Amino acid sequence: MNDDAIERIAIFRALQLGDMLCAVPSLRALRRKYQQAHIALIGLPWASSFVERYAHLVDELIVFPGAVGFPEQQETNVHLSAFYDSMRARRFDLAIQLHGSGGVANDIVINMGARHNAGFLKPDEGTREGVFMPWPGELPEIERYNALMRRLVIDACDPGLEIPLTDDDTRECDALIEAHGIDVHKLVLVHPGAQLPSRRWPIKRFGEVANKLSVAGWQIAVTGSAGEAPLTASVAANVGAHALDLAGRTSLGALAALVARAKLIVCNDTGLSHVAAAMRTPSVVVASGSDTRRWAPLDHSRHRVIADWPECRPCSYRECPYEHECGRNVGVPAVIIAAFGQLYSYAREETPQYVHR
Repeated sequence: MNDDAIERIAIFRALQLGDMLCAVPSLRALRRKYQQAHIALIGLPWASSFVERYAHLVDELIVFPGAVGFPEQQETNVHLSAFYDSMRARRFDLAIQLHGSGGVANDIVINMGARHNAGFLKPDEGTREGVFMPWPGELPEIERYNALMRRLVIDACDPGLEIPLTDDDTRECDALIEAHGIDVHKLVLVHPGAQLPSRRWPIKRFGEVANKLSVAGWQIAVTGSAGEAPLTASVAANVGAHALDLAGRTSLGALAALVARAKLIVCNDTGLSHVAAAMRTPSVVVASGSDTRRWAPLDHSRHRVIADWPECRPCSYRECPYEHECGRNVGVPAVIIAAFGQLYSYAREETPQYVHR
């Protein structure tokens, strides 16, 4: 593959925020190698905001129309033919499958008609023409995509996440802090939601952890999307009038800015755990269902992951059919101990005085 002839690159990764953040290190390495190339992301509609924020890494979003086997959208192949025609007309020089382990995702990338293709192969998958490597199941998610970059002779050794903040993000965060009287020296963010119900630790337990931290003098703000308002309201109610319910009140940028100022994040294994990693804010992550070897933050000291491993894990279900054993087996005391341990380790100089209520 002649590097000088690579002028148009397509990246297939039609996934959600946390997944996209895990691909940032490989996208950064790719851009460093091909500084003048036009790089297009084949992704979900929401990713227009991702491309806007990461304009230094990606030039364009091409919306993937969906396909059977891709549950992030309506599962239909109706629009694939027109999508392939459009991609072939673009004459990409290189198409990279960063979506997952291979199989149908590789078929989609190859049907885009690029001059060169790259990606991963499932263990039982035949060879593909191009730069394809066996799916490195033993590696964390970030390192998998860096490994593919290295197979493409791209220097990808930095696993660090990043979320660039704009002046508007900072202003929005400042306004939120002022409007709600937030004391960032005592701020703990509790994020009880996750896209999949099977990934959510019981909401009542989040409430108990939040209440314990609040009684100890920490200011609790409960975060989530507007659609997660019932979850955040339940946690806030368990704390009482001292808790702030911020569901639906922050953009991604303002939330990232608030995360950067917080002393601790308590959340499920979801996108916010990657935001915390990107902003280097200590966290306690209750991981239900997911493969922690793949998705846990790489800094195991700053980010404490608590998980139980029944035989059914890792889980591929949206709704757990086994009474959510992995979540129920993580008790409130373990999370409370981890939370205070993180606060002691990373915020002990500003620990508030214990208060009685």
